[in-house]
Amino acid sequence: MKELQYLNKYFIKYKYHFLLGVIITIVAQFFSLYTPKLIGESIKVIEDTLNNTITSSQAKDLLVVKILKIIGFTLVAGILTFLMRQTLIVMSRHVEFDLKNEVFKHYEQLDLNFYKRNRTGDLMSRISEDVSKVRMYVGPAVMYTINTTIRFSLVIIYMYNVSPKLTWYTIIPLPILAIVIFYVSVEINKKSTIFQQYLSKVSSFSQEIFSGLRVIKAYALEPQNQERMEALAYESKTKSMSLSKTQALFGPLMITLIGVSSLVVIYIGGKMYIDGEIKSVGTIAEFILYVNMLTWPVASIGWVSSLIQEASASQKRLNEFLNTEPEIKNLAPNDTTAIQGKIEFKNVTFTYSDTQITALKNISFSLNVGETLAILGKTGSGKSTILSLLTRQYDIEKGEINLDNTNIRSLNLQNLRQAIGIVPQDAFLFSDTIENNIKFGNENAPFNMIEDAAKKAEVHHNIMQFNQQYQTVLGERGITLSGGQKQRVSIARAIIKNPKIMLLDDCLSAVDTETEEKILQNLINITQSKTTIIVSHRVPSAKNADKILILEDGQIIQEGTHNQLINTEGYYKELYYKQLSEKEIE
Repeated sequence: MKELQYLNKYFIKYKYHFLLGVIITIVAQFFSLYTPKLIGESIKVIEDTLNNTITSSQAKDLLVVKILKIIGFTLVAGILTFLMRQTLIVMSRHVEFDLKNEVFKHYEQLDLNFYKRNRTGDLMSRISEDVSKVRMYVGPAVMYTINTTIRFSLVIIYMYNVSPKLTWYTIIPLPILAIVIFYVSVEINKKSTIFQQYLSKVSSFSQEIFSGLRVIKAYALEPQNQERMEALAYESKTKSMSLSKTQALFGPLMITLIGVSSLVVIYIGGKMYIDGEIKSVGTIAEFILYVNMLTWPVASIGWVSSLIQEASASQKRLNEFLNTEPEIKNLAPNDTTAIQGKIEFKNVTFTYSDTQITALKNISFSLNVGETLAILGKTGSGKSTILSLLTRQYDIEKGEINLDNTNIRSLNLQNLRQAIGIVPQDAFLFSDTIENNIKFGNENAPFNMIEDAAKKAEVHHNIMQFNQQYQTVLGERGITLSGGQKQRVSIARAIIKNPKIMLLDDCLSAVDTETEEKILQNLINITQSKTTIIVSHRVPSAKNADKILILEDGQIIQEGTHNQLINTEGYYKELYYKQLSEKEIE
């Protein structure tokens, strides 16, 4: 129950639902409790008739009254039970809704390192399967626990008032039941945790396979992956069967113990009736009915215990993530920061915590508002890392990054990212219409702005060739489009945002030279008043920049303008003439 204490805040939030459900449960049990008493009184009427204590006509009148009362009390108890379920189960759905939103919101706040360490399938399993298990605790488990506790209390008190001796004999099996439940529950908790872990592994593997299906088909790896899936599914089935076998012990144990209690009532009650300690056979009938009334609550103890153990295991998995603090924190959430776009790196050094690779070493440069910086270098030289640090995907351990003469950590994180339009190296598009993918940069943009952004990104003519044009629904991750088309839609998304700072991370790598030149010319006009950083492997993308940096192994080895660098021996000049000769050959 330690892990489930996290949910107490929701019980407080929905306290009125909870208290109303408890009150309805108590009232319902009083009506249910009275039915066996009426049946016992009815049997007493029959006994009195047989003993000639009352006449047959009197007996008929009394029995009609008793039967009508039994029907009335049963109907009221049934209606109240329905209302109890509507109150407590509806509360559990509210908690499920809130918990899913809380988990999702926390997922959004966690940093990139977290997502490097955890697989998507596992994240999905926790927000779906685990939250559903927790809901079963908040709803059915709590409801039946309250129901069982109240019914047990009322039934045992009434039975004791009728016959203390017979009551003691009747409840003899209950301590045995409690011990059995304890040991079986411990096993269920262990096996439930293991099963949930394997379920996450299956989800993660499936999600990864579906995402990489193109590669699997290209390399004809279907049989190998089928074998791996079968192995994982078999392990998951084995753990599930082991859990089910343990859970299956509850039913027979409950029925056996209830049966023993009924036999005790009949034997001891019959003996007491013969000895004159009980005045009516109706009392024995009452006790048998009360024992049967306890059948479901006693049986539900096992089921409820199983639900609680499973919920505890699931909540533990959720707490692991909910208790994870994001490494990147918004230190000024209540401040509103107007970003202009002046950028300054001062002796910045950065090492990736997962690989321990030092991507940047003592980097320094500055960029005024409206200026364009191009960064070139070999793969792994640290170009994209500079952009990641500007958007605070990571925080640096040495040096300082300033934006408008203010340390980037002191800025409101939301304001910072809202002021930046980024086109990543690997363009990501959502499974939605092309229009909505472009509008992702500005949800309130009218269609003419969307069309204009697409034209500037040189993708409008491609879109118009589709049957549904801008309403074309893309496959997952934009699989419907080619690599170049995805990059250009991603550029249109950044253009329509109209940010103060534009970051272009090798976003023209899948575009032909002619289209690249058109896009670059359009971008020159667009970014005149914006601070722009272009990361590229191509000189044409960099030659019009106000400043050019050449990186190698995380260090700046050259910097200057295009004219300065082509007149200086080094990487840039070599790259320029190499790409110039390649273009002439084309």
